[in-house]
Amino acid sequence: MRLSRFFIDAPLTLGAHDLPEAQAHYIGRVLRHTVGDAVQLFDGSGQEYLGKLVEVSKKNLRVELREQFAGQAESRLAVHLGQGLSRGERMDWAIQKATELGVTQITPIVSERCEVRLKDERTDKRMAHWRQVAISACEQCGRSVLPLIHAPLPLADWLQQTQADLKLVLHPVAEPLATHATPATLAFLIGPEGGLNDAEVALALKAAFHAARLGPRVLRTETAAVVALSLAQQLWGDF
Repeated sequence: MRLSRFFIDAPLTLGAHDLPEAQAHYIGRVLRHTVGDAVQLFDGSGQEYLGKLVEVSKKNLRVELREQFAGQAESRLAVHLGQGLSRGERMDWAIQKATELGVTQITPIVSERCEVRLKDERTDKRMAHWRQVAISACEQCGRSVLPLIHAPLPLADWLQQTQADLKLVLHPVAEPLATHATPATLAFLIGPEGGLNDAEVALALKAAFHAARLGPRVLRTETAAVVALSLAQQLWGDF
């Protein structure tokens, strides 16, 4: 039987812990785990903890953590993904797969052709939702460190702020990725559903981004993120 693994949004140490209400409800009431069941917990610090449930009730769930060990190593390639803001499930899918593919940071990018416009109150809700998408992806794929998800930024601001050894923007006229020297840090800009316009690509190039080509076919924004990150990890990361 596969060992259940959960993220706990609080610092963990060896010993007894009462789990936060949301996780306690999910583990005890939804998954119906009982006293004596083994669990594996992580808190995003890079450490993993093995333990057993010692109390399961309607109001409380307590775990005794008995073993601590280093979690899955992060990729040697630190990637900051600037992902064009897209609608609902497409953005969720891009964040989920980017997390599985080892991305370090994600910034939703607001550009001219974005079909989504978030107001302040919606931004907070979407940020919380995207973080939960990343948490679920980490629980599934074995990562012990969560990617950092930044608040959405206008494209020009992100271009100005982003620092990396190598900065790439998708463009159909470009050299293959393999022509670049191996970077330790990478920034990858991917446009929204309507793509980046010529002026935005030019702005990225002016900000020291290099044009990157993934192949002869036009990819959806969420597909482009998966392909770009997979190629980067294959060339310079841990694939």
